[in-house]
Amino acid sequence: MQIENIENQDLVNRLHKFGQSHVLQFWNELESVQKNKLIKQLESFDFELIEKLTGLAAIQSPWEKLAQNAEVPPAITLDQQTAGEAPYQRARATGTAALAAGKVGMILVAGGQGTRLGFDHPKGMFPIGPVSERSLYQMHFEQVLGRSRQFGVQIPLYVMTSPPTHDETTQFLTDHQFFGMDPADVKIFCQGVMPAVDKEGKLLLETKSRVFVSPDGHGGTLEALARSGCLEDANTRGIEHLFYGQVDNPLIQTCDPALVGYHLNSDSEMTSQVVRKTDWSQKVGNVVSINGKVQIIEYSDLPEKYAKQTTADGALKLWAGSIAVHLFKLEFLNHSLGQAGSLPFHLANKKVPYLDASGKQVKPDTPNAIKFERFIFDLLPLAKNAIVCEVKAEDGFCAVKNAPPAKTETPQHVKKAISDLHTRWLLAIGAKVAPKVMIEINPMFAADVESLENKIPAGTEISETTYFQ
Repeated sequence: MQIENIENQDLVNRLHKFGQSHVLQFWNELESVQKNKLIKQLESFDFELIEKLTGLAAIQSPWEKLAQNAEVPPAITLDQQTAGEAPYQRARATGTAALAAGKVGMILVAGGQGTRLGFDHPKGMFPIGPVSERSLYQMHFEQVLGRSRQFGVQIPLYVMTSPPTHDETTQFLTDHQFFGMDPADVKIFCQGVMPAVDKEGKLLLETKSRVFVSPDGHGGTLEALARSGCLEDANTRGIEHLFYGQVDNPLIQTCDPALVGYHLNSDSEMTSQVVRKTDWSQKVGNVVSINGKVQIIEYSDLPEKYAKQTTADGALKLWAGSIAVHLFKLEFLNHSLGQAGSLPFHLANKKVPYLDASGKQVKPDTPNAIKFERFIFDLLPLAKNAIVCEVKAEDGFCAVKNAPPAKTETPQHVKKAISDLHTRWLLAIGAKVAPKVMIEINPMFAADVESLENKIPAGTEISETTYFQ
């Protein structure tokens, strides 16, 4: 194949060296703008890394061997949190002091689209308020704003998008004036991408002028924070800890002072909030300790015989399920950034549409490609004094992922979970709520049950659907 009018001969040579020259097979059919975009895309690829990662596909998974040594990680369980008032109050006081001193910021990971919800927009735009119909974005922004007002500070919010969601998210948040947050305290940044390859290691063309790429996983957060200047912004502001959560979970206990306090009192570089698994086959990452290092084994990687292990009382041995809520010491993130390979790539077999040699689009029925992703939880083994803190699922985790008729993680399921949580808050302070009434509490009215106590007198009767704002 003769390539006409291409100035970057070094790139052509590199493509030939790594067996990827086929991506230029339609070069002579392209307009000049298309050619420039394709060249720019190809120049951004690390072909040495792609070749190395492709070679890992044939290597046997180490999880069987690792799982043999998996133990329960250092944990602050619900039993410990409720065993006495003093430890909880001490943790809350420590966290409150850090928040009031402006030492805590928030990362919101929001790169996903609402495809599985039947929603053709970034997932963060999806309406989920059980009474208000507030979007996921509005709920998270107001949670940060509510905490900021609670502690008299400006908590910065770093929102990570992906290439497919970045522009629409930026426009949406701008149009809604960042839901009351000062624009100076909101930084929107985009995660990186990685190309996929077929089973022979060949790049896949999405169109004649574009190679297929996909977001590089939530593990891309670290590099994207640095590349965008967000890490430097946090350093400049005097932030010492970053709270991390994902946009599809509106029950996140955003910058919860007790969780921040447990993190600080343990001198932990990375703390993960977890739920107690209800079944061995539950599809959550398993937080474990292996040879003294805390790490996560994905549910798909944990052999069944180890997943089913129980303790003497019949409870699951490996009980800690990840909900993708973390607290990072900023110093730890800065240090990890300088360590090559601190976040390894994981390989996943996926179905990826592509153009064949004739230029016809092929939509495979079975997995035909390998995608490369990083996971933020792979920082856990590197963290000193890493711990997990248990939370009841109904208090801190209910992600919206599926459209009906799915049985779980649907909008209806999540809306009920929000209403049930806020109803429990009201009952805890002595209010009376009629059965089947939908309740929603805006965090700017009350950020948690402790702050609600001063807003609503005990004995207040609520007999109809109510939105407290």
